[in-house]
Amino acid sequence: MSATEVLTIGHSSLSYEDFLSLLRSASVTAVADVRTAPYSRYYPHFNREDLQEELKADGIAYVYLGNELGGRPKDSRFFCDGVADYEKMSRTPEFAQGLDRVLSGSQRYRIAMMCSEQDPLECHRCLLVGRALHEKGRTVRHILNTGALLNHIDVESMLMDMSGKNKADLFERPEARLSAAYREQASKVAFAAPTPKQVVAR
Repeated sequence: MSATEVLTIGHSSLSYEDFLSLLRSASVTAVADVRTAPYSRYYPHFNREDLQEELKADGIAYVYLGNELGGRPKDSRFFCDGVADYEKMSRTPEFAQGLDRVLSGSQRYRIAMMCSEQDPLECHRCLLVGRALHEKGRTVRHILNTGALLNHIDVESMLMDMSGKNKADLFERPEARLSAAYREQASKVAFAAPTPKQVVAR
């Protein structure tokens, strides 16, 4: 078990008991909540205050980092064609501060960064935060609802396969192909800003 290893998890529609079981099976001692809005309409046991209280009772620390590492930017400059631009978001001082807090905490705790989406390939905790930590040389693994751990290295292989960029290209560096694969997947799953019509309808 590496002190520099960071895990991620998506609570999805899990009961608190099943969520806790997954944390226990991965030896998690702290949860870093990276949801921009740390509340769930349909699963209130994942509301920030309730979750923090439950985890504390079960001996697991909780910290909210949605302001630094959340996937829904408030500033329009972090959108491209109406979709959150993870690459721009990753270059902000706030994001860097959030990463530093995770890395610092990982020296003391076995951390799982939590968001709501079940599949890490459909969540910013993987495509944005996990990528940044991986690029810093940290081992990142994603806790699946089966209890299995998916290494971020395998995530990148999956992204390359999904985008069709896994074949060698004489004129494009591997790093460029991987960045394009990340960008392509993020464009499909990242938060989309509501259109003016949608805002009026609300």
